[in-house]
Amino acid sequence: MRGAIRRLGWWIGDYAYAVTWQVRAFVDHTDPARYRSGSLAPVVMIPGVYESWRFLQPLAAALHDRGHPVHVIDPLRDNRLPVTAGAKLVSDYLTAQDLHGVVIVAHSKGGLIGKHAMAIGQAADRIRGMVAVATPFTGSMYARLLLTPTLRSFSPSDATILALARETAVNARIVSVYGRFDPHIPGGSELSGAENVLLETGGHFRILAHPRVIAEVAAMAERSVDGAD
Repeated sequence: MRGAIRRLGWWIGDYAYAVTWQVRAFVDHTDPARYRSGSLAPVVMIPGVYESWRFLQPLAAALHDRGHPVHVIDPLRDNRLPVTAGAKLVSDYLTAQDLHGVVIVAHSKGGLIGKHAMAIGQAADRIRGMVAVATPFTGSMYARLLLTPTLRSFSPSDATILALARETAVNARIVSVYGRFDPHIPGGSELSGAENVLLETGGHFRILAHPRVIAEVAAMAERSVDGAD
């Protein structure tokens, strides 16, 4: 009973966080170009489905304050494109901006796009690694029950999900961060061969604000400057 109450609290807090940041994203008009300055490793933000880059704005601001130039992929908009199309936009951006040693910071579906860009994309050699938060690397059993093709594409049997699962060589350069309970991904976000960080909390959205996320991103980004593994 206590566990069920705790999960309910996480669920309520999760959606309160999501609603708050969706509203802020709608009214905030900050130019993302303000975050592109910095001398440390470049960071590229990839939001989840139905999210704009502004959903990740707290992370963007924190990393920029540490000295990292932070980039967003404007053509992704609210990230309803197929994973393959989104990954091409990422690769095209890295090439156009001539970015190297990039650390990707991704939420949910953004982690699938990031892994596709790392494993298959034409700019894969420009990417140092990725910190993925609450990403459905093996899909979600709930996806089969959803009505829109955008959400059904997260089915464990989806061709893209299965193809990415076979691309294991890049897993060692991925840090997967996820909570003990995720209302959208009941199977969790553990990725074989990756550095898996299980947080002692729950949620799909609110864990973006967890201090461990910023710490993992900063650690990977700063390792990329040092050239350390």
